[in-house]
Amino acid sequence: MKTLFTSVECLECGHAVKADLFAVQCPACGGAWLDARYDCAALPSDWPELLAERPTTMWRYGELLPFPGEFQRVSVGEGWTPLVRAAGLERDAGHAPIWIKDERRQPTGSFKDRQAAFTVSALKAQGAGELVLASTGNAAAAYAAYCARAGIKLWVFLPSSVPAEKMRELALYGAEVVKVTGTYDQTKDVAADFAARRGIPLDRGAKAIPGKESMKTIAFEVAEQLGWRAPDWYVQAVSGGIGPLGVLKGFGELHAAGLIDRVPKVGVVQVEGCAPMVRAWQQGLAQAEPVQPDTLVIVLATGNPGPAYRILKNASDRYGGAMVSVGDGDAFRAMRRLARVEGFSMEPAASVAFAGLEKLLAEKIIQPGECVVVNCSGHTFSAEKHALEDRHLLHLEMEAPANTRRSANGMLAALEQLDEQVTTIVIIDDNPHDTRLLRRLLQSYKRYRIFEAHNALDGLDLVRQRRPDLVMLDLTMPGMDGFSVLEALKADERTRHIPVVIISAKSLNSQEWEYLRRYTQSIWQKGNFSARELASHVVEMLGGDAQLPAVHVVVPSQPAGEGPPRAAQDDTLDAFGKERRSRILVVDDNVWESRLLHRLFEARQSFEVVEAHSGAEALAALEQAVPDLIILDLKLPDVNGEELLAILRARDHTRHVPVVVVSAKDIDAALRTQLVGQADSIWSKGMLDRSSLLDHIEMILAG
Repeated sequence: MKTLFTSVECLECGHAVKADLFAVQCPACGGAWLDARYDCAALPSDWPELLAERPTTMWRYGELLPFPGEFQRVSVGEGWTPLVRAAGLERDAGHAPIWIKDERRQPTGSFKDRQAAFTVSALKAQGAGELVLASTGNAAAAYAAYCARAGIKLWVFLPSSVPAEKMRELALYGAEVVKVTGTYDQTKDVAADFAARRGIPLDRGAKAIPGKESMKTIAFEVAEQLGWRAPDWYVQAVSGGIGPLGVLKGFGELHAAGLIDRVPKVGVVQVEGCAPMVRAWQQGLAQAEPVQPDTLVIVLATGNPGPAYRILKNASDRYGGAMVSVGDGDAFRAMRRLARVEGFSMEPAASVAFAGLEKLLAEKIIQPGECVVVNCSGHTFSAEKHALEDRHLLHLEMEAPANTRRSANGMLAALEQLDEQVTTIVIIDDNPHDTRLLRRLLQSYKRYRIFEAHNALDGLDLVRQRRPDLVMLDLTMPGMDGFSVLEALKADERTRHIPVVIISAKSLNSQEWEYLRRYTQSIWQKGNFSARELASHVVEMLGGDAQLPAVHVVVPSQPAGEGPPRAAQDDTLDAFGKERRSRILVVDDNVWESRLLHRLFEARQSFEVVEAHSGAEALAALEQAVPDLIILDLKLPDVNGEELLAILRARDHTRHVPVVVVSAKDIDAALRTQLVGQADSIWSKGMLDRSSLLDHIEMILAG
């Protein structure tokens, strides 16, 4: 395979120089956005037949790649991922054909393995021993794996919002991980400064030749897998844009070589909380203005896309295409839907693309019959808490038998537990305090599996996917109210048989009463019924024993069964519909600093703050009430913060309480690794941005 790589062109001024894989800037203007050019007309006429004889990796397309024939590759089997027909999605969307390019099959689970393979191979050829990379997670995992294979030391700079699971994965590969308290764009600046001061190569992403060239191989594979045809649309979620930039380039080269009849339209999808490209495209702007990211989908939180937007916009103007944005909730709903209709488990960044596909179809931007390929990448390990919470598992507890009779009794008891756990209830109410209270009430009697949804769309999606045994529904919710939810449930043959219980503070007129009596099992007014009466009604409706034991409703922060009750209330649910402030425990021996945080949190009027100035005071406060979040200093007079944190994680009723470490203590690498495994985030007092800390805490409590 002899490469047809002929020159390098500057995308900023158009100046061209001879082919150089390692070029870093334009000699004419100093521009850093460079593109490899090929003599596509010289491609052998029987190229498709030649490819069929080659190994199925992304390196098979050597003529249109920038590497010389004798080039030594760093490879772990990347490329040639499946193109899967999405029959379930086609059925649900009412559109065909839809294909999924399954980039989850890459060695580290994302399409970034292509980029890492090309870039690390080029670095290895140059004799580089170190590399600096700024990332939000997926690229970091890919580069860490390939650098480990190549013997290159990797310095990874990550914003502090990246999940701890991803950070631990990088440490497993031996990468040096630097967590930056700031945005991804700020993290990139810090990484660039670090690389410049130490004289270490900095990964240049889409600007460098290997990055875009690696992503071309997606286009090559799709065209070959479709029988040397181009789809009408290629859809991908976008952060910096390197994926669609490379894919467009690949399809363009195949079109120039006469192997396909057109270049596909590209659907660029961003999250609403970080959509600078979409905003600029909708306004017809030539440049995208940077934005401050505000999204749970951290992998897509690039606020400044730079020249990538201009290139994608020009392609949209030339070939057609669209840019759309979707909400975080849309992405998580799409993630659940794809898992359940296609068996595809993916990370939120990939599900953003599928949520965007739904929008493109709904707005008829994609026309009936047009062939669509969607990029699916990544795994869900850092996202289940947003998509599933902790009630997707069934726990079957078995006692160790002392004799046959007890063994039989133990099996019966275990099966009865399982019967309860497979009984599923969905609660739809926009007040999280009310849904938690209902869940704890019912689970204090029976081990039901209960899911909560805090808006109508999530609730409908949850009911359709889970097919529960009962729906408990509020009537007053923003956007789509409970009446509309009930109408949608009864209109859907999959859900019309599911019983619905109304629990609402809404005053009903006679027509509303009559409508609800016709389509629901019962109607309960918030603050005006007995907890035991409601529980008995639900248990009896679900086929259980209505003779319930005397149990008081407990309204603490922790779920029922996670520690001793601390404040049993009267058996009337008069707390429904009332707003509850989140409780924060600040543990700090410095009274002045703890008081400062106290005032900062209570200024938002959404927090109740308790102070403790020693480990003993903290443990005493936890016996009185378990908070929703703990702020922990590591320097305490009677016990160090690490020991106190270990105690918290060992106790059932505090094991799952979020802990944010805020300390002036010098934290070495070993201690940081220990803390990352137990704390939700780590903040230095010396560099503390209180506004960022407050925003971070609100995000944790909202999740």
